[in-house]
Amino acid sequence: MPGRNRSDMQEKQLLNHTADKEQRPLAGRSNRAGNLSQSEKKLQEAICVLLVELCERFTFFGIVCNMILFCTVKLGYRNYQAAIVNMCFVGTSMLTPVLVGWLAECLVGRIKLVCICMFLHFLGTALLPVVAFPFEDIYIDRRHILHTLTKREQKIIFYFALLTASVGIGGIRAIVCPLSAYNLEDCGPKELLSFFNWFYWLINLNSAVVFVSISYIQQSVARNLGFLIPFVSVLMAIITIHMVRGEMIYKPKTDSSLLTTFGVIASALKTCCVRYRYFNGGMTNWLDHAKENYGGQYSETQVEGTKSLARLFPLFAFQILYRTCIMQIPSGYYLQTMNSNLHFSGFVLPVAAMNVISIVPLLILVPILECINLCLFSSKRTRHSPAIYIVVGQLSAALSVMVAGFSEIHRKHFPQVEQKLSEEVLLVSSMPCFHLAPQYILLGVAEALVTPSCSLLSFQLVPERIRGISMHFLTLFNGAGCFMGAFFVQTVHAGTQGNWFPHLLHEGKLERFFFFLASLMMVNTLGFWTIAHRYNNLNGEYTNEFRESLPEEKLLKHEKAIKHYDGILERSPILSPMEKT
Repeated sequence: MPGRNRSDMQEKQLLNHTADKEQRPLAGRSNRAGNLSQSEKKLQEAICVLLVELCERFTFFGIVCNMILFCTVKLGYRNYQAAIVNMCFVGTSMLTPVLVGWLAECLVGRIKLVCICMFLHFLGTALLPVVAFPFEDIYIDRRHILHTLTKREQKIIFYFALLTASVGIGGIRAIVCPLSAYNLEDCGPKELLSFFNWFYWLINLNSAVVFVSISYIQQSVARNLGFLIPFVSVLMAIITIHMVRGEMIYKPKTDSSLLTTFGVIASALKTCCVRYRYFNGGMTNWLDHAKENYGGQYSETQVEGTKSLARLFPLFAFQILYRTCIMQIPSGYYLQTMNSNLHFSGFVLPVAAMNVISIVPLLILVPILECINLCLFSSKRTRHSPAIYIVVGQLSAALSVMVAGFSEIHRKHFPQVEQKLSEEVLLVSSMPCFHLAPQYILLGVAEALVTPSCSLLSFQLVPERIRGISMHFLTLFNGAGCFMGAFFVQTVHAGTQGNWFPHLLHEGKLERFFFFLASLMMVNTLGFWTIAHRYNNLNGEYTNEFRESLPEEKLLKHEKAIKHYDGILERSPILSPMEKT
């Protein structure tokens, strides 16, 4: 009996062992299948987000690339008015993502708001070619009785289309394809900088295609193809609907918001004003007044996050004037190109095609910068700081605007010739437009250096939970730079009675406006250079300034925990001395 029982037990163990062996591969296969489906869904989500991003940029650049030509030739605007309209549209398109993001977070559901913004985007992009933009071959039949809108009606529809398109653009950028949707939480400085480099590389490659194709379509005989812009908007809507049905719309964390950040600042200012005599009493930072311990309304975590964000405000402020210089490409530089000789080997170049010259340096520099960053991040002796890139980029922008001033003086030395643009004959300089290439190249170099580096600093130097808020503030300051450019144009035109921003360039002094802007940009670059050392820390460690801003109790607990952990390692009999180190 005992032998029989023993044999039965052995058989049962053998059967259980073989059953486990059979079940393990099945479980492994199911886990691998689940992981594969998850990875496939993430890949599909990333591709959809990127496609929506490229379609949105395609329609945006398609609207911007010839707006000045349309406003001056068809609507009869003066040059400064057309430049202001263009810069205000770009600035509004930068600010609306922040507004729509707040609406999606507080008032309206994200899915419902996506549908509304997609409809507004299609409405705006459809109204521009159908009603506003001058595609005469569509509307004029044999008797010339179609498209009888007056100038006033055309302007009303034009502005309504721009407004609806900008709101739609804001919704798409804020909800469908924010930077947070690319899952960058676990990326280090090296991976983040590489992502931003290639992300803006793709966007600029897309814009290069748009500036060449759409600008030629709007300026040539084949204007029926101008409906390509609303067609791309419809394609983007189809992809977005697929993302909504597949539950691929990004849902951000709700533990922090713009309202919380503004509330912390307002609460601290209010407490400072009421208790001004306690401003320096035991506090290392004025934002500490917003904490509940000091009579405020916000927790320590919220206030500390706002303090880390406040460290970036000087960086954001120095981007305003830089963005004003970048906005000279679709305004001041565009007017220079429009008043230059566009003929090249019997072919009339589109005005906006010159923007490609500013994009080519970025497309070339990004792979080179990737190699440099790889060497710098892998070297332990060299300390990599993107702030240096920003200083060099802003210096390049200042030189670009200065070169534009000298190019304007050079352009007026050439005799004038007649040139046909959009069925209108204009009197322009006979200087080839390629003489303006250096100023475009310098601004392209500036964009390749500044924009990815500034995005990296905005993303890396704040806690993970407020990285989206940091990017919102960067967008706000960039939009302020566009409106600052429009303000400069309006002020200079009014103050000089149109001499510094003339309607007829050969009769005015546009170069003085460029020299004025270049001098401001040089001061801006020197100012940022003096504070660039504040943004050298990219490893997520506490800088001395941030350590001093921490509460004393929290800092002592942190140091005690480190000492306790070090003591455990020293007493461990398992680890070798090298492993302890």
